[in-house]
Formats: sequence, structure tokens, C-alpha cells
Amino acid sequence: MPARMRLQRFGKKSKAFYHIVVADGRAPRDGKYIEKLGTYNPNTKPATIEINFDSAIQWLNDGAQPSNTVKAILSYKGVLYKKHLIGGVQKGALTMEQVETKFAAWTAEKDAKLSNAAKGIVDAESKDKADRFAAETKVKEARAEAIAKRKAAEIEAKVKAAQAPQTEEAPAEEAHEEAAAE
Repeated sequence: MPARMRLQRFGKKSKAFYHIVVADGRAPRDGKYIEKLGTYNPNTKPATIEINFDSAIQWLNDGAQPSNTVKAILSYKGVLYKKHLIGGVQKGALTMEQVETKFAAWTAEKDAKLSNAAKGIVDAESKDKADRFAAETKVKEARAEAIAKRKAAEIEAKVKAAQAPQTEEAPAEEAHEEAAAE
């Protein structure tokens, strides 16, 4: 059975952390492995991937089959692209200097895209935070206004209650005085 490049799970429940390993195809997921190629941490934004390019390319050239997830990771980091370029060197279409310049240009372009994406994530998070703060401020102001209206209504009711007995006595006194005058 050929060697497989796959993920080996570590970490807590709901906080997975993976090692990228080369193992025998019949070995269990978290069992023995031949070589550790790197790590993959999907818990960070963006996901943290560390990989040994030379070993990964060597294993791919030797016939190791990557799992779907590992293949996506290798593609994302550029290992498959570099293997493709090195295949061009073996066929005589490119030189190693050309491979290194093409790969460096691709890496620079990829890093620029990633930094823009990371900046976009940070901007979106800060905008979301500002929007939530503004909404919370509006709710707070509405509550304060409602409390102020309620207190004003209570004070007004107390004032009316305090004035009501005086106004009732005044007409009674006037009626009493009018009756005495007659």
C-alpha cells in the first residue's frame, strides 16, 4: 500500500490541531507515521500552516498520495506549484533560477492577497464592533429618555396631587363664605 500524506489530529474537543504526516495507507489516523511534514491550526484567522517544502516535494515525487484536505493545504501553500515547476526543470523547459523567480513572484502575490484579506477581516470586525456600539448607544439613550419621561410624569403627578387638595379647599371655603354672607 502506498504512503499517504494526511492529517493527524491533536488538541482538545472543539479545538483541533493537526500534524501533517506521511504514513502507511493502512495505519490508523492517529497511529504511527513515517515522517512529520508540518502543522495545521484551523483555530486561528487565517489558519496557520507550517510545512517543510523540501520534504513534501520529495514525498510527492516518491509517490505519496495526499488526502483531499492535505492536497488543498499543499496547493494553498504552493508546494504543488513548486513541484510542477521542478517537473519543468526535469524536462528541460526551465532552469532552477527561473523556477525560484517564478515561485518567489507567486509567493509575493499570494502574500499580498492574504494581507489584503486579513486587513479586510480586521476592517469588517472593527466596523461590526462600531455598528454594535452605535446600536447599543441608541438603545441606552432611548432607555434614558423613557426613564426621564417616567420620572417627569411622576413628579408632575406629585405636584398635581399636592395642588389638588388646595384647590378643593379653596372652592369649599368660597362656598362656605358665600353661604355665611347670605
